[in-house]
Parts: sequence; structure tokens; C-alpha cells
Amino acid sequence: MDKSTESGLPSAAPIAMDDVIARWARREALEAQLLPANKANILSALAAAGIATVVIRFDGCGDSGQIEEMEARDGQGVSLTIPATLIEILDLPWDGEIARAQVMSLDQSLEAYVYRLLGSSHPGWENNDGAFGELSFDVAAGTIRLDHHERYTAIEDYSHEY
Repeated sequence: MDKSTESGLPSAAPIAMDDVIARWARREALEAQLLPANKANILSALAAAGIATVVIRFDGCGDSGQIEEMEARDGQGVSLTIPATLIEILDLPWDGEIARAQVMSLDQSLEAYVYRLLGSSHPGWENNDGAFGELSFDVAAGTIRLDHHERYTAIEDYSHEY
């Protein structure tokens, strides 16, 4: 008798790695399709609040990463508080392939969007020695610039025989 069924539990079917990779690739493609609509909603809300630029700084290492600071400024460079305005963001639930709308505050949507951008362009940015950097939102130009700096430990080995 198969030991996996002695407990009375059904034995699990083997997992095909090709299926896992294909499902992950499909998920990444679907998430990428949500980025432009979310970007437009965020930039529109920032413009309506009179915000010209937002700089978001992040840092991560040791399997943990976080946003360190969000700085918003108007067109003259005056510091502004990001308002608690509610906006709609599209999200893909872990257990599905159909996007759903979520309503969240503007600062929460910025945070979620930054994590999505980091995960799509630099997956694992928070692992090991990690990475740090900033994302700069230029509302009028409709652009977001990511300056990403990876950390790593380098070892140089030399061997000499004389």
C-alpha cells in the first residue's frame, strides 16, 4: 500500500514545473496590463490635488523591503501633504485572473503602485543585500522615473603558486 494513502488522505497529484512557470508568466502579463490604467488614475488624482511631483524612496534587504518616505511638491517646489482622496485602483487577486477594482486613499494607491513597479522591474529587490532608490512622479509630463541601486557582496579570490 502507498504510504501517502495510509493516513486516509488522498495522495496529491505531482506539480508540473512548466505549469507553474506558465501560470506565473500569465499572471505577470495580466498585472502589466493593469499598470497604465492605475498610472492614469494616480496621476489624475495628483494633478487634481495640485501636486506636480512626488518622490518615493524605498529600501530593502534581508528579505524585507519598505517605502521609507513620500515627498509631494507643487509646481513651485513647496512641500504638500498627499490628501486622503479616495481613488480606484485595479488589482489582480492571488486566486484569479480577473482584475477587481479597489478603492483606497491616494497615498495607499501610490504605495501599492510603487511595490508593483518594483516587483515587475526588479523582482527580489528586498532580498539578501537588497536595493534602495526612488521613484519620481512628474505629473505634468505623465512620467515615472525609477532610480534603482542594487547592493551585493562581492568576493574576489586569488590563488598564487610560486
